[in-house]
Amino acid sequence: MANSKLIVVEGAQGAGKTTVTDFIRHSLSYTNLYRLCGTSDTTKEGKKKAEDMYIDLLEYIKKMENKSINLLFDRTFFTEENYCRLGKKDYTFSDVYEKLLEDFSKLDFDIYYITLYLRDTKKYSSRLDRKDKAKFKNSDFDVENSINQQRVYLEMAEEIKEKYPNIKVVNIANDRDFEETKKELKELIGY
Repeated sequence: MANSKLIVVEGAQGAGKTTVTDFIRHSLSYTNLYRLCGTSDTTKEGKKKAEDMYIDLLEYIKKMENKSINLLFDRTFFTEENYCRLGKKDYTFSDVYEKLLEDFSKLDFDIYYITLYLRDTKKYSSRLDRKDKAKFKNSDFDVENSINQQRVYLEMAEEIKEKYPNIKVVNIANDRDFEETKKELKELIGY
């Protein structure tokens, strides 16, 4: 019986993943936070790199079952699938994604899949201002990209909700007062 939580937070660039995962990390006792960025190899060889990385990640997570340690992820293999669906890679990832998702759903944790989104997509403009932040290779920080990512993440969340009832799938509008977001997270996760 699960005695730990596994929480994955996904969302478009600028949706507030860093802020939300930092908040959860510091609010939920015994929680380790992992920030993943995937592989920057967009070639077909990159698919094998991503597949190996995420299979190893799930094996690690499985080893952490029932250790009374919560695991919190800022991005995982869901990001890889999102980018592939958007045509950002020279390969499709859906076959690997489906297998990873099936294995993910069987982990002995209370599993939460949180998609952050902005109801007012115009707010991405200010959120994507990277002048004082690191710029990442192959990442175009623009409103159109974030809106497209958001659309696909929300579609993916609905697919997961339909197929895997044991995964608690929640979409959280993160363009309101952060106190409201905190309250929703507290009610959802129960810390």
